[in-house]
Amino acid sequence: MKNNSKYWIVTDLDGTLMDENYDISPAKKTLDILSKMAIPVIPCTSKTASEVRYFRNENGLSDPFIVENGAAIYGTYENNSSEWELILGKSYKELRIILMNISKEVNYQLIPLNDLSQNQIFELTGLSGKAINRALDRHWSVPFLNPPDDIFEKVKLICESYNVHVFKGNRMSHLLSSESHKGQAVNHLKVHLQNHNVRIIALGDSQNDLPLLQYADISIVIPGKNGPNKYLQNGIDKGIFRLANAPHAEGWSNSIEEVINSFKDLC
Repeated sequence: MKNNSKYWIVTDLDGTLMDENYDISPAKKTLDILSKMAIPVIPCTSKTASEVRYFRNENGLSDPFIVENGAAIYGTYENNSSEWELILGKSYKELRIILMNISKEVNYQLIPLNDLSQNQIFELTGLSGKAINRALDRHWSVPFLNPPDDIFEKVKLICESYNVHVFKGNRMSHLLSSESHKGQAVNHLKVHLQNHNVRIIALGDSQNDLPLLQYADISIVIPGKNGPNKYLQNGIDKGIFRLANAPHAEGWSNSIEEVINSFKDLC
């Protein structure tokens, strides 16, 4: 990855670049265009490092990646001989204990993804076999089943006293350190790569993408089949966020091509 890139595409994966079946085929052509233009594509996702390494290998990506909702950043050195790592959050073990304590305080059992059976994970995510193992290889965040909205609001209030925060995704919620979120992670990556002036084009579809979208220079909301996520509607209404014209990879591709076609000075 060139450290002097003028633009980074920083993108969520599930529900944004991928549909519910993990298909990104409508965006393949756009990814090829970005590669030829030497514009980095940086996954910024709730997925684990194991999942994103597999995704990058499958889709020919080689740029750094942000995992577990901004809790850690990975990349490879220029000679590709080894991987570097930036850790921004608490350990999975610490967070599991905190989640258990919060469960007691709200009097509702918050169930971590890693406690579900293989069949339950398949029903929730559509993942199976080795894909489940990659999804459970967590180190810096704890995903858990979405509680009812009233419980979720109570959880959010309690989180501050534990120095953690919680985000609700489409399939599950995520507990992580308050020192880590997607926007902070992108800033850490800019500092690490000494590219302070790079412009961030960010794409996301749910509440856990809000810190990324708020941080970015150009922020694009990818809607679901029933429209945009309610947590992102305010930014759309205020004109802070752009709304893609189609769900998932199709909307992702259309939006990216519209943005890059508007630039006259791309590297």
